[in-house]
Amino acid sequence: MIRDRSHLLTEKANPRTADIDTLDARAIVARIHAEDRRAFEAVGEVLEPVAEAVERVVAAFRRGGRLVYVGAGTSGRLGVLDAAECPPTFGTDPDMVQGILAGGPEALVRAREGVEDVAEDGAAAVAERDVGDKDVVVGIAAGSTTPFVIGALREARRRGAATVFLTCVPPADTPIAGEVDVVIAPLTGPEVVTGSTRMKAGTATKLVLNTITTAAMIRIGKTYGNLMIDLKVTSSKLEDRGRRILRELVGVDYDEAGALLRRSGGSVKTALVMQRLGVERAEAERRLADADGLLRKAWEA
Repeated sequence: MIRDRSHLLTEKANPRTADIDTLDARAIVARIHAEDRRAFEAVGEVLEPVAEAVERVVAAFRRGGRLVYVGAGTSGRLGVLDAAECPPTFGTDPDMVQGILAGGPEALVRAREGVEDVAEDGAAAVAERDVGDKDVVVGIAAGSTTPFVIGALREARRRGAATVFLTCVPPADTPIAGEVDVVIAPLTGPEVVTGSTRMKAGTATKLVLNTITTAAMIRIGKTYGNLMIDLKVTSSKLEDRGRRILRELVGVDYDEAGALLRRSGGSVKTALVMQRLGVERAEAERRLADADGLLRKAWEA
């Protein structure tokens, strides 16, 4: 069924860019930049529900659950991107943060717009991941009406998962708002090009997703201060970063740090415990497990 979506904030025409096709390149990019600033401001207005979502994700991680993003088009691609960036940044298992994209992997590189229209497909995707009461499912739909996402959220709720909906329209215009635990609605306003939610809405979405995962990872001990101590040395860039972290936190020189990383199996956090407490890898891993993965707690113990 085709529905008139002209009342949605993300579908309205932007009066500030009505003449944009008459401008030169410099004026166009200045106008786009001015609109982009509104995305940052919009996210600043929804920090309370973002923080609530973070706490639910932290609780899920601590009970062995997962964070699962669900979306279509730009929204879904941003969820997959955020999920993909967690393992190299925080040393997480790839299953810990997952992204479900309507249309599957092919839709990452080639638009498949029609696949978002079937709610049952969203529900089936959630069922296929065996989502349960330990998990958090974040549905992402800039314009709020995507059937694939709504179907996924309803199935996730039926299975006992915590549910979060990220959209860029007011909750009153959101069909699923009353059925989820948390609604995050940064109101970015009409787009530079009408309906092109890969613009401001996409920017706000990426900001929110980055914030949710980063804050949650900090809360479960994936950093020490602002250093990403739980990274795994899987590339020369990450080994360099790991060596520098060891040099800064436990005072070894650059070459000693490399040897320490090899003894730790490439785990910076394990190496930090080994060096500070004078233990070998197995004991360091045990002490971290006893400290719930928190470096400060392991060091103090």
